Amino acid sequence: MATRKTIHQAYVDALAGDPISAFGGILISNVEIDKPTAEEIHNLFCEVVIAPSYSDEALEVLKGKKNRIILVQHEIELPSTIVRTCLNGVLVQDKDFKTDTVAELQYVTEKEPTKRELEDLIFASKLCKHTKSNTIVLAKNKQLCASGTGQTSRVDALNQAIHKAKSFKFDLEGSVMASDAFFPFPDCVEIAHKNGISSVIQPGGSIKDQLSIDYCNENGVAMVMTGTRHFKH
Repeated sequence: MATRKTIHQAYVDALAGDPISAFGGILISNVEIDKPTAEEIHNLFCEVVIAPSYSDEALEVLKGKKNRIILVQHEIELPSTIVRTCLNGVLVQDKDFKTDTVAELQYVTEKEPTKRELEDLIFASKLCKHTKSNTIVLAKNKQLCASGTGQTSRVDALNQAIHKAKSFKFDLEGSVMASDAFFPFPDCVEIAHKNGISSVIQPGGSIKDQLSIDYCNENGVAMVMTGTRHFKH
């Protein structure tokens, strides 16, 4: 995932976040796909492409791969509930429509995030919301560096994300970390700091929040809290 001025650059930078997992996957764009982007996509084995529209030249390129499915996404009203099957029935829960904003952030450390870090924190928080819990998301310059997804421990999720980011040659110095739930201990912020991460966003709410705040203050790390947990199970 990446936010860029052009769809072509957004695709290139998003692919860099995990070019291995992208093989044989599904690609979704929120804007029209043009020919340069289609040519980049064509270089990878991509089974399904979804976008609101395509240029005529882009369609010709994308149709060059046999059995590739090309879909047009229309604006529709999405359901407000999610249904999950359980052992003896189903669980119906409200969809998470909450998106964190800068205006709602609580600045809990002596050091505050820079303007660039704030933009990255909100970007990372959005990705975190849509990732299976327990999750940690690492981002820099509005680009996903890596995420640790669906782990039984938040420390495991962070270590997985750091390992993936470094394996894809990302420089984590000055990057940010987002967590979908609070830190019960300061271990995650300590690991993050020692790997170059300079700013953290998390919901807060642990009875031991102060331990993480103290570590950040002692080591020059900025941390903000949202007050909202984005569990996705």
